[in-house]
Amino acid sequence: MPKFAASVSWLFQDVPLIERFERAASAGFRAVEVQAPYEEPAEALAAELERHDLVAVLINVQPGLAAMPDQEAEFRDALERALRYAEAMHCSQLHCVAGRPEGDPRAEATFLANLRWASEVAGAQGVKLLLEPLNTTDNPGYFLTGSEQARRIIDAVGSEHVAMQFDFYHLQIMEGSLTESLRKHLDVIAHVQIGGVPGRCEPDERQEINYPYLFDLIDDLGFDGWVGCEYAASEGSDGLGWARPYGLGGDRDRGRS
Repeated sequence: MPKFAASVSWLFQDVPLIERFERAASAGFRAVEVQAPYEEPAEALAAELERHDLVAVLINVQPGLAAMPDQEAEFRDALERALRYAEAMHCSQLHCVAGRPEGDPRAEATFLANLRWASEVAGAQGVKLLLEPLNTTDNPGYFLTGSEQARRIIDAVGSEHVAMQFDFYHLQIMEGSLTESLRKHLDVIAHVQIGGVPGRCEPDERQEINYPYLFDLIDDLGFDGWVGCEYAASEGSDGLGWARPYGLGGDRDRGRS
């Protein structure tokens, strides 16, 4: 069975961020993603992780500057702040957000140069940088929009500390052929994310992606990374109805084994 991590930036939005760790643990999750942790002190988040026996598996480098020409200094500051949070939270993966360079022809060269520098700095701390293609419907003007583009950049950087963040939601919108793409790029995929299409709600039978099939495929392929639940619950739902067959969505005693 895949290892599921709750995005506490997306789920449990009826309570403040600091209270969502308890909610995630109570629902049976062993791990969390915190895309936007910076509104709270790193020490407070680390205390919640320890209190609820949770592992932080992903945070984002914010704002998105990695492919933004003439903002290299700001990117370095953002990465160093993210690494401080990663160290406090014992998190070993950072999503290195590319940003929206508005068609600047220097964007790819900037991205590569920033990633080469950042991979050395992050790698020295035991942290891996993740590149995530995003869809252009939700993120117009974003630089990184496809799995082939991400793979090309990962190969060009040539560092063991740079890998792909494969979000089924974004890639279904941009490409489809999720099975083929997952198989093709599995060797550089370190983290997977899920969400329903359309609407980025829970990944259940009301949307177009066959997630039970993909979860079986993840197991069959031997993927041992985390699968992040990065979506918003539908109105009137806890967003976890789909997850109960996988031992999630109930109380801690029933949901964790």
